[in-house]
Amino acid sequence: MKIILTVAALAVGAAVFTPAPAMAGTIERACLKSDRKAANRSTCGCIQQVADLVLDRRDQRLAAKFFKDPHKAQEIRVSKSDRDNQFWKKYHQFGTTAEAYCS
Repeated sequence: MKIILTVAALAVGAAVFTPAPAMAGTIERACLKSDRKAANRSTCGCIQQVADLVLDRRDQRLAAKFFKDPHKAQEIRVSKSDRDNQFWKKYHQFGTTAEAYCS
């Protein structure tokens, strides 16, 4: 239900939250620099919008590193630290929401 509400909020506010190129966020910049085929302004901007709603700045900086070093995500996912486990829950929610909204 929480994901559906988040997606609904994104759908309503998408035009308002579309960042200008000079205001690109951490996730969007990392996405655009990546070598992924789907990395374009529209998709990366959409992912950033979701990140702005689900992740705080610290979490966004960490998640942005996954574009350059995907193995880092695996390290955090299997980590035993409480901080990493809390981050991974938020990151998983972010991924699920971004997939639903940006596909």
